[in-house]
Amino acid sequence: MPITRLAECPAKTWKNGLGRTRELAIHPPGAGMDDFLWRVSVAEVESAAPFSAFPGVDRVIALLEGDGFTMALDDGRSHALTTPCAPFAFPGESGVQVTLAGSPSRDFNLMLRRGRVRGGVEAWHTAGARQADAGTVLVYCVRGRIDTDEGELRAGDAWRPGTGTPVLREGTLALAVRVEPTT
Repeated sequence: MPITRLAECPAKTWKNGLGRTRELAIHPPGAGMDDFLWRVSVAEVESAAPFSAFPGVDRVIALLEGDGFTMALDDGRSHALTTPCAPFAFPGESGVQVTLAGSPSRDFNLMLRRGRVRGGVEAWHTAGARQADAGTVLVYCVRGRIDTDEGELRAGDAWRPGTGTPVLREGTLALAVRVEPTT
């Protein structure tokens, strides 16, 4: 199915049981938490709960809505995830403690199986046609509208590119996920 509507994705408990997430896409289809190559989800961060550990997985996170939070990583780094749609990468095995900056937040997550795939998240905010090349595996509409051959995307919708070129309408903000094999 090329279009996934976030509102239709069931909320699942985080791996550590301390929060909720909605899975937009996983590859290969039907994979579980221990055997996916890549996974995209939207998480709700409502309290100062630590992140789940994902050894051997590279993660990229971006704030979607809310005040955000500060991530204290066990390697001594600290990152304020308070700017919407500004991706931050970190190793999945890192211990991450969270301090809310205010209200609960929602964030976009890309997980990549290290050594098998690599990738990233890019913010698209210019109206017009965007080239979704072979490495683009998902486009997420943060706000506004995006026209695709398979239908219109609104805020909270994700599109798995097949054919055609997505067209962002004026005022639209999207996140594009790229994934490619490491070998």
